[in-house]
Amino acid sequence: MRREIRLEPWDPGRDGELSEDAMQKKLESFGYYANAYTYTPGTRFAAHTHGVDKIDGVLSGRFRVQMQGREVILEAGDLVWVPQGTLHSAEVIGADPVVTLDAVRRD
Repeated sequence: MRREIRLEPWDPGRDGELSEDAMQKKLESFGYYANAYTYTPGTRFAAHTHGVDKIDGVLSGRFRVQMQGREVILEAGDLVWVPQGTLHSAEVIGADPVVTLDAVRRD
């Protein structure tokens, strides 16, 4: 069964000004905890899966994600849900690094 990619853009009216702290609090409200990572231009992640549910949140830069037979470009403020066991790949696009919050569901 092919599902749509679950995305949520940042909404300043609801979420406030985009910052690492604000995104961290939003992810925590969903029951996730997160670590920040910076990926340099040209970074690619080959198709892989995770043994846990994840959310990737982009704080800056552009990140291409392929999943569920679809492709999306994430930009600052975008969140994408990566369900446990879902095959996906990702890559930094453009000349700027990507700063992300890589979140996993709390047990």
